[in-house]
Amino acid sequence: MRNSAQTPVQIAWVTPDLDATETALTGLLGVKKWVRMPEVHFGPDTCSYRGRPADFVASISLSYLGEMQLELIQPVRGENIYSDFLRDSGPGLHHICVEADSPEGFAAALAAAGDDGATVVQQGVMPGGMRFAYLSAPQAAVPFVEIAHIGPEIRAFFDYIKQEQR
Repeated sequence: MRNSAQTPVQIAWVTPDLDATETALTGLLGVKKWVRMPEVHFGPDTCSYRGRPADFVASISLSYLGEMQLELIQPVRGENIYSDFLRDSGPGLHHICVEADSPEGFAAALAAAGDDGATVVQQGVMPGGMRFAYLSAPQAAVPFVEIAHIGPEIRAFFDYIKQEQR
């Protein structure tokens, strides 16, 4: 990803139980508040999984620890990177996310990752305009690395969540 992406901005876990994981991480890390996005739909017109159109639903819970965003993902239905991870590995650390500073930076980061041998497993646009791509790079010693470009609508939402921690 070289110079086209920044330092990690998010750590994410996949879990079968948002409540239990929120409680555990609140106790361990001192998180003050979680903000839920229940049953977010990712449709085939905006998302692909393993190169094919994807249609799935996941519930997401977000918080911050300083400047680092914490994300919990609970797959609800449909085939996706989260349900496969939960089935194959159980709950746990799923990915770290680095943010590209522009749409061009996003494209450059994907190209650079491909040059480095990483493959795109899932990608799309989240409701609100955030572009994302999950890269499989076993040599990175984390299941996945996510590259994201965060548009103004999602940025405002993330800023609200961060403000709730103060």
